[in-house]
Amino acid sequence: MEPTELLRTSMPLCATLGMTASEASAERVVAHLDWRAELCTSGGLLHGGAVMALADAAGGACAFLNLPDGAIGTSTIESKTNFVGAVREGASVTATSTPLHRGRTTIVVETELRVDDRLVAKTTQTQSVLRPA
Repeated sequence: MEPTELLRTSMPLCATLGMTASEASAERVVAHLDWRAELCTSGGLLHGGAVMALADAAGGACAFLNLPDGAIGTSTIESKTNFVGAVREGASVTATSTPLHRGRTTIVVETELRVDDRLVAKTTQTQSVLRPA
């Protein structure tokens, strides 16, 4: 399945926010979100919640692509984001997610969020591995 289709089919919020993806493998997921006025704070900066949604989507997709045998999905159980820069008009944020830990019950993913080469945030999240009831 094409990366953007995978992202938007598995997480409809990604389509609502206009996210795209250029890469989706067990080793790395790369997703994108363009600055849009309707996603901003009153100061014209991309809202932190939009940036965190991008990180959560890319990280969730990365975790999903690393599920152990017998698992049926993932769910975010913890997420921490450090913001180190603002996203301004005309910018596109790129999220690059890589696995840090692939376990039977949890998967930990790290996501760097950049505008061009400039780091704007870093997210670490833990995903619970879901199994059939």
